[in-house]
Amino acid sequence: MKLQFGRTLIAAAALAFNTGAFAADITGAGATFPYPIYAKWADAYKKETGIGMNYQSIGSGGGIKQIKAKTVDFGASDMPLKFEDLEKDGLTQFPTVMGGDIPVYNLPEVKTGELKFTGEVLADIFLGKITKWNDPKLVALNKGVALPDQAITVVHRSDGSGTTFIWTNYLSKVSDEWKTKVGEGTSVQWPTGTGGKGNEGVANFVKQIKGSIGYVEYAYALQNKMASGMIKNLDGNFVKPSDVTFKAAAANAHWDKAPGFYQVLTQQPGKESWPITGATFILMHKAQDNPEQAKNVLKFFEWAYTKGDNMALELDYVPMPDNVVKLIAGSWKTNIKGANGKAVY
Repeated sequence: MKLQFGRTLIAAAALAFNTGAFAADITGAGATFPYPIYAKWADAYKKETGIGMNYQSIGSGGGIKQIKAKTVDFGASDMPLKFEDLEKDGLTQFPTVMGGDIPVYNLPEVKTGELKFTGEVLADIFLGKITKWNDPKLVALNKGVALPDQAITVVHRSDGSGTTFIWTNYLSKVSDEWKTKVGEGTSVQWPTGTGGKGNEGVANFVKQIKGSIGYVEYAYALQNKMASGMIKNLDGNFVKPSDVTFKAAAANAHWDKAPGFYQVLTQQPGKESWPITGATFILMHKAQDNPEQAKNVLKFFEWAYTKGDNMALELDYVPMPDNVVKLIAGSWKTNIKGANGKAVY
C-alpha cells in the first residue's frame, strides 16, 4: 500500500510539474535523493495551506548551481557544503531528513537480501576489477548462493549527484585504491560503467540490464521493487538497509558540534549501523533580497519538521531529532536576514 502510494505520488507530482498545475509559490531544485519525501510534503502542504512548492529533481550539483545563481528560493544537496564554502558564497544550510544509499542489482536468480558485499568488494566492482558475478571474492562472501557466470554491468550517475557523493565518500573510506584513483564528489571520473540521470535513471537502467549493479536512495529501490544487498559495516556485521539501520548510523551524529551542519554519516560505528547513511540538506542565501519569500520557505520547512515525520517514516527516511530541529530553528534566526539586518523568521 505504501509503495503503491509512493509510485502514485511521484507520477502525480511529475504530471503536475509538466502541466504547471503545481502552484509555484515556493521554488527549489536539487537532490533526487529526497525527492519522494519533498513531493509528499508539498502535496500535503498544498492541501492544508493552498501554497504550492515546485521542486525540480535535477541532482545536487544542479541545486547548488541554481541557488548560487539565485534562480530558486532554495537549493537542495545530499553533499553538505563545508562551513568555509558556505561563508564564501553567503549561504547557510540545514538538514531535513536522513536516509541511505544502497546497492541494487539485477540477477533474477538471486533474491533481494541474499547477496552480501563488503566495502572493498563494492569498490573493486566499481573500479572494474571484479567483472563477473561468480568472481572468487563474491563467491567467498556468498556461500550457498548460485552466482551466475555473467558479466557485471556497473550503473552510476551521469549528473552531479549528492547520492554519488555519499557513495564515493563511503568507497573512499573503505578502499585506498578508490580514494587514490577516483576519490569522492558529486561527479567523479568513473573507471567503468554506464551513467543514468538521477536516482530514477539509475533505477531504470538496473531494471533493464540483466547482470547490472547500481546505487540508489532506499525509497527508489522500494518503489521499484529492486533487489538490494547486505553490506558488512564498521563493526563487522552484515546489515540490511532499513529505517532501523539508518537510525543506528544517525544516532552517532553530533549536529551540535558540526559548524554549518556539515555532517557526513558514512561508515559510522554501531552493530546495526548501515554504512552508507547520509543526510540531505537545504541551501539558502543568508542575505535575502525577498524576505517574504524566504519566510514562506522557512514556514514550509517548519511545517515539515512539525507535521512531516510520519510521512518521512512511511518512505523509510529518518526524521531529524527534536533537539536538532531546535538547533536548525536557531540557525534560521542567526543566519537568514533581510536587508534591514533583521531575521526573516
